[in-house]
Amino acid sequence: MNEHGHYARLRKRFLDGGLEGFLDYEVIELLLKLADNRRDQKNTAKNLIKKFKSLKGVLEAHPDELKKEYGVGPANVFGIKMIQAVSRRYLKDQIINTDYVKSSNDVIDYLKHRLRDKNRESFLLVLLNGQNRIISVEKLFTGTITTSAVYPREVIKFILQKDAAAVIFVHNHPSGNPQPSRDDQSITNKLISACKSIDVVVHDHIIIAGNQITSFADKGLMPD
Repeated sequence: MNEHGHYARLRKRFLDGGLEGFLDYEVIELLLKLADNRRDQKNTAKNLIKKFKSLKGVLEAHPDELKKEYGVGPANVFGIKMIQAVSRRYLKDQIINTDYVKSSNDVIDYLKHRLRDKNRESFLLVLLNGQNRIISVEKLFTGTITTSAVYPREVIKFILQKDAAAVIFVHNHPSGNPQPSRDDQSITNKLISACKSIDVVVHDHIIIAGNQITSFADKGLMPD
């Protein structure tokens, strides 16, 4: 096979119709080729898909795990992680200034994309104005989410800085278990009480566990 002709055809397919009809390994092949144009990337791409099971699995793989695969160098890892970061930035930009109620599915998609591959818990705030339009999405804490790790004073300070009228709490469970823990419920109650003191509405607390989510509001776990 003429390597130059092969990649020219892949590029033309993409420019003509996007990724429609592309196999996962072909997408990875193009990403690898963008980062390192010196050699054929087809076998490396197939090996990555075999190892990590899917396109999503490759994009979410830790850089150290990617580098263990034969043929994957620093430039390849950079290209893969860069496209993942760009995707997250794009999804975030898509939801800013949108109505939360009307775009809640897009918000959930962004949150899952941002948090599902993390191996440590992260606590995020989705900040909304008085019309329930999203102002920003910010990470406040990293580590085990407990009453000793999430500080209501810091949360309130940040909300006031952003002049938010309402918020949604979000954190991930790297274990893959979407069920709220006692600490989750305890910190939620404390944060809601603190928000009430400054007349800020708390719409929900969302847990991301892989592709699964738990909504405190949907489960009736939000205190009155």
